[in-house]
Amino acid sequence: MEAAGKIVAIVGPSGAGKSTIFHLLLRFYDASAGLVAFDGVRVNEADPRALRSHIALVPQDVSIFAATIAENIRFGRPDASRAGIERAAELAFAANFINALPQGYETPIGERGVTLSGGQRQRIAIARAILRDAPLLLLDEATSSLDAESETQVSAALARLMQGRTTLVIAHRIATVLSCDRILVLDGGRVVEQGTHAQLSAAGGLYARLAKLQFQAA
Repeated sequence: MEAAGKIVAIVGPSGAGKSTIFHLLLRFYDASAGLVAFDGVRVNEADPRALRSHIALVPQDVSIFAATIAENIRFGRPDASRAGIERAAELAFAANFINALPQGYETPIGERGVTLSGGQRQRIAIARAILRDAPLLLLDEATSSLDAESETQVSAALARLMQGRTTLVIAHRIATVLSCDRILVLDGGRVVEQGTHAQLSAAGGLYARLAKLQFQAA
């Protein structure tokens, strides 16, 4: 259980079960044992559509549709006004590149967003999440595949998005979780450690070993 407004990171080796937690929360499938609850409601008893309306997701691999910029952002809230779409784009630091496009918000961006850079696609996803304005935000390491300049811009947009809402972060890089309120360390589908970066580093367990390997490689 986590207090509202906190940022919790989920780390661990490949195959540890990090993505499974997100899939259970979104009710892509139900748990065969144990309990998953959101705001005191058992997820497996909730209507999937109603449940997902309270969750915003910014994935590592963003789904972009063969439509206009505005239509892609509106995917976060189908009934959104044009003013709401433009405000979300501004908050996601996407407005400048959108306004520079030939048709602005009405610019078609091609299947899977082939006309956009990776950083631009991520900022579209963040604009969607801002427009959705959900109390729970799920981030699947949204900056891991970006160059340094794009990562800086996307990180600033994510910091703005996380304000005032509970955030769960799947983290593949230890450097991105240093300031999180709590870190859960998964291994073999189980939480084997939890605490802050300082606490886990001092404990000398799996987290400390992962951190040492990554920082040495850097």
